[in-house]
Amino acid sequence: MPYTKKTIGAYLEEQVKQLPDHDFIVYPDRDLRWSFSEFNERVDHLAKGLLATGIGKGDHVGIWACNVPDWTTFMFATAKIGAVLVTINTQYRSFELEYLVKQSDLAALVIIDSFRDHNYLDTVYELIPELRTCQRGHLRSEKFPKLHSVIYIGQEKHRGMYNSRELLQLGSQCGDGRYNKVKASLDPHEVVNMQYTSGTTGFPKGVMLSHYNILNNGYYIGDRQKFTSADRLCLPVPLFHCFGCVLGVMAALTHGVTLVPLELFDPLLTLAAVQKEKCTAIYGVPTMFIAELDHPMFDMFDLSSLRTGIMAGSPCPEKTMKQVMEQMYCNEITIAYGLTEASPVITQTRTDDSMAQRTGTVGAVLPEIEVKIINPESGVTVGVGEAGELCCRGYNIMKGYYKMPELTAEAIDADGWLHSGDQAEMDSDGYFRITGRIKDMIIRGGENIYPREIEEFLYTMDGILDIQVVGVPDEKYGEVVGVFVIRKEGIDITEADVIEFTRNRIAPYKKPKHVFFCDSYPMTASGKVQKYKLREIACEQLGIKDALFDEE
Repeated sequence: MPYTKKTIGAYLEEQVKQLPDHDFIVYPDRDLRWSFSEFNERVDHLAKGLLATGIGKGDHVGIWACNVPDWTTFMFATAKIGAVLVTINTQYRSFELEYLVKQSDLAALVIIDSFRDHNYLDTVYELIPELRTCQRGHLRSEKFPKLHSVIYIGQEKHRGMYNSRELLQLGSQCGDGRYNKVKASLDPHEVVNMQYTSGTTGFPKGVMLSHYNILNNGYYIGDRQKFTSADRLCLPVPLFHCFGCVLGVMAALTHGVTLVPLELFDPLLTLAAVQKEKCTAIYGVPTMFIAELDHPMFDMFDLSSLRTGIMAGSPCPEKTMKQVMEQMYCNEITIAYGLTEASPVITQTRTDDSMAQRTGTVGAVLPEIEVKIINPESGVTVGVGEAGELCCRGYNIMKGYYKMPELTAEAIDADGWLHSGDQAEMDSDGYFRITGRIKDMIIRGGENIYPREIEEFLYTMDGILDIQVVGVPDEKYGEVVGVFVIRKEGIDITEADVIEFTRNRIAPYKKPKHVFFCDSYPMTASGKVQKYKLREIACEQLGIKDALFDEE
């Protein structure tokens, strides 16, 4: 059986009893510190405030914000009253927000004022003009009939909106009777969180996750890192994504770890947070670690407190992994692999795994989860060392896609197996390698090419900071290899240099035909490179049509 059958709120209250004065959340840039008991009291006030304004069990509450301190307060407050927190990508614009608010049936929307160059307040008022004249909590929107409340995180007052300070004050004046009754009615198998997948094609899908899903997954993730209450986790990844709210918050909650979040990722602020708070663990996608290692002030910081952490979200270059272990003292760094539909982690390396296992695989399956690799055409399980589609089954599988039963049935078969869409193989020790998305696989004249292999090879070339390999349409072969290179600062390598580097070093059919240089990659807000967009850029620059993409 999985580790716990408690709800998220009940688990927090248990930790408060065990660790009342222990730091739970620390923002070092503003010296904000909440102990477990202080945080729980804040959560209780907000939860009662939400109940008092008409938000209750089963309601969907969207949160559109970067990692501001009260993001986690809303996460736990909604969990304690049985509401469903719907996390919204911080990079969404008006069109995407309108789709999500409608599709998810939001009853309330929680926002900040802006993110980078995007004014959230302007966007919300444009989408919901009735906000400017309605009474707070009594919105009647023609476009969004189920949306009744908009809440602003902060102290400022905005027309038609509650602010978080008002809700906290309101909740502090409410009794506990109704609140306790709601908490007692909750079931760990009820949906507590909905996250919209950033699919490469089509509209995003709302993945429904329960207390049981994410609390247990968080426990096993923390266990693989040997977390204890002595650990302090630097968390620069977004909370709206599973990386932040499950691998981060849930793993910390279940092990009594102190969370040190950053409102936005900045390599300098991340390094400073590690030094100031003596963090023992750090998370990030490979591009974040590359930015930290490459920062001109990197050597000024004392990172010797670091021990472990997670590098995930996209394939981890072996060279970067070794640098993190050696230069950032993360000798026990782990790699995790998963997908939102699996709550999200399926496999993870261990702190004492060999260098080969920690740099060449995504680890072994977590406890209480089954994994198999199948031939995607026949459905037959393949042998050790053979490539196929990774499928998993267990406590961690989502409840389904919200209001999308057909797509849910496509993702989860009749026997309960979630089909990942990822190409993988397992070695004789039970460790997995992800060789790419099945759709990312390049097929050149009948030869299957896995982008990961070519990326790892090109990382060994001097002058390359980061590299992404995609399939580029070709009249003769169907597809050929295209590479997108970010050069190291001050290094002027050319297309001819890259092609020459591959000569006689890799099989001829794997050699890049096209080399593109860029300063950055199109990415999701959670740090995943959008390879389909790189493919579009290649087609545009070469003046060719992408028949494969058009068909999709």
